[in-house]
Amino acid sequence: MKKGFLKRALIPAIAAVLLTGCGAESSTEQVSTDENISFENVPERFANGEETKIKVIRKIGGDDHTAQFLAGAKEEGESLGFTVDVITANGDSARFHDAIAQALAENYDGFIISHGDDAATVESVKQLTDEGKSVVTFDSIDDLTEIEGVTLTSQDDEALATLALDQLVKDQNGEANIIYLWVDGFPPMVRRNNVYQDVLEQYPGIQEIGRFGVAAPDTSVQTQNAVAAMLTKHPKGEIDAIFATWDAFAIGATRAIKEAGRDEIKIYGIDVSNADLQEIQEDGNPWKYTAAVDPKLIGAVNMRLVAKKLAGEETPQTYDLEASLISQDQLLEAGEAINMVNLANTVEGWGETDAFEEDWMQTLKEHYTK
Repeated sequence: MKKGFLKRALIPAIAAVLLTGCGAESSTEQVSTDENISFENVPERFANGEETKIKVIRKIGGDDHTAQFLAGAKEEGESLGFTVDVITANGDSARFHDAIAQALAENYDGFIISHGDDAATVESVKQLTDEGKSVVTFDSIDDLTEIEGVTLTSQDDEALATLALDQLVKDQNGEANIIYLWVDGFPPMVRRNNVYQDVLEQYPGIQEIGRFGVAAPDTSVQTQNAVAAMLTKHPKGEIDAIFATWDAFAIGATRAIKEAGRDEIKIYGIDVSNADLQEIQEDGNPWKYTAAVDPKLIGAVNMRLVAKKLAGEETPQTYDLEASLISQDQLLEAGEAINMVNLANTVEGWGETDAFEEDWMQTLKEHYTK
């Protein structure tokens, strides 16, 4: 589709514009006065000084992954001069859908909808697009792909599960008794489970001897208790590994294993956060590997897609973000404490992608300063 171009007469005016954030979670953006920056490649929508308001609405919350996802989206949007407001429903479906309806009434231009996992999400998003709003969804129900103009993004869940499970199979030489930590009902979990079932079929020596999974505010605590019970049921020598499809599961399992002194059991997980990295770097910790995508980068990429939609540019129907495998040995050999900020120094390509980052976005980033 055609890109708009700057009307030259507007350049002096835009240099003085202040974009003021709305709501408690917005911030004020100052426009640079550098008149040497050329706006000729910038879509007219963003070059003419019109305020752009984006709402990021996430169903789940309360964890580090959510905080980083929201931070990534907010920082990327504000670097482009947008007003960005974020909200989490902390797993409350009614609050989630109320937030979408309220944001529509408040006339936001673009939306990032995260973890919409029910039929009502499809109806809510359809209402947004019917009103001409630009929508990108993350880790949400696949039916959203049937709505014209909507992009559904995901971590590459198949790759995440494959990376962790391939390492498990390799370490265990294709023979292991394992505990499976997984919860149904969420699109990412369904995709991860599909890979798991394929691995069990391909490697009959991998035997599941127990499973647990619940999505709740105290998931890690419930997991710890459940795994502790399994460790009592299966004495040393009967459990070789745990496959945890969510870091909340891995944290709970790690605590149970440490408390029981069962250091012969290895944990292979999915997702990463600062708390996870601190845990994995503990010498002798059972959490040996985790497969992950940088959550902050996920937020940024989703924001770029919204920007492209608002600019009238082509965007894909679906997009998967590339996964990485992080090993305990890799972190311990780094020679420094590793966190989400410096993880890129240890894991090649971590936190970096030029996906959907257009030249005009770089122009806007040069123009707007904090």
